[in-house]
Amino acid sequence: MNKAMKFRIYPNEEQKVQFEKTFGCCRFLYNKMLEDKIREYEKNKKMIFVTPAQYKGEYPWLKEIDSLALANVQLHLERAYKNFFKQPSCGFPKFKSKHRGSKSYTTNVVNGNIKVMQGSLKLPKLSPVKIKLHRLIPSMYKLKSVTISKEPSGKYYASLLYTYESQVSKEKSDIENAVGIDFAMKGMAVFSSGERGEYPMFYKKAEKKLAREQRRLSKCKRGSKNYYKQKKKVSLCHEKIRNQRKDFHHKLSTKIVNKYDVVSVENLHMRDMSGTLHLGKGVMDNGYGSFIQMLSYKLEDRGKILVKVDKYYPSSKICSSCGKIKDKLPLSERTYSCTCGNRMDRDINAAINIREEGKRLLLAS
Repeated sequence: MNKAMKFRIYPNEEQKVQFEKTFGCCRFLYNKMLEDKIREYEKNKKMIFVTPAQYKGEYPWLKEIDSLALANVQLHLERAYKNFFKQPSCGFPKFKSKHRGSKSYTTNVVNGNIKVMQGSLKLPKLSPVKIKLHRLIPSMYKLKSVTISKEPSGKYYASLLYTYESQVSKEKSDIENAVGIDFAMKGMAVFSSGERGEYPMFYKKAEKKLAREQRRLSKCKRGSKNYYKQKKKVSLCHEKIRNQRKDFHHKLSTKIVNKYDVVSVENLHMRDMSGTLHLGKGVMDNGYGSFIQMLSYKLEDRGKILVKVDKYYPSSKICSSCGKIKDKLPLSERTYSCTCGNRMDRDINAAINIREEGKRLLLAS
């Protein structure tokens, strides 16, 4: 199994220059290789295979950076081509921009060229870079690759990809120790146990400050020093919101996977939901899709089960007590009432139904 760990690094000025060179060379090579592929296809209707070595003679400065970073550029481009021909909806590979998009490169471990030491990270073509290891790396983990990235705020990060043998217990999960989760605009999620996610809506709280900083940015002359200073402030606002959201998701998902063996959720398409009923900001703010992804890999890592219930399953209309299905249930009706006497919050009722449907699907499989 593979696992990525992200740590903040603190390069000195010389190391920052080398990082910027590597980002630039990787971006240039990607664009050059893509350009040559497109030109050859338009001219001869043939697909050509290009490698970084073909360009080092014409552009000798490519030799100044890590060769494995350039090799990964080739792999990324080939993967983008394969994804396009396999699934055209992925889109044709696009040229990388110097001013937009993320700055990053990936290098692989070969003959001990990368080492994680106490307080520092040794990378090819660089002296040891200061790193903050905020968590212990198990001894059985084997380092596979490292991705260096730079945030718009100017911070640098190293994502370490480790491979390890799964230590998951072979014991069967207890199906009765299950929980159902229903998506909710207020609090992000409602659990069949009656609890709520209580998501604090970080974007909504920071919206006024963010709008103020963006207004100031709009008044700056593009390309000036003040423009880049203000752009960094806007980036820091976005980064803080993103980190707050991620921290909340990690804590809540860890709490759930430690408590339950089976988690049932609806298989929702969050992008589609954000485009309906003017729910865009709320849906995007709580990051429910990202939360489900965290649940998925954490449950798998512990040998537990995530069950996805069909999005068309009428969880809200079914009575969790008697099983009767209502013909209509408007969104304005927040309390579920049934002729059998069952009366409860509609979201909790839906979460219970999702839990029971998840159990049924597990037993049927």
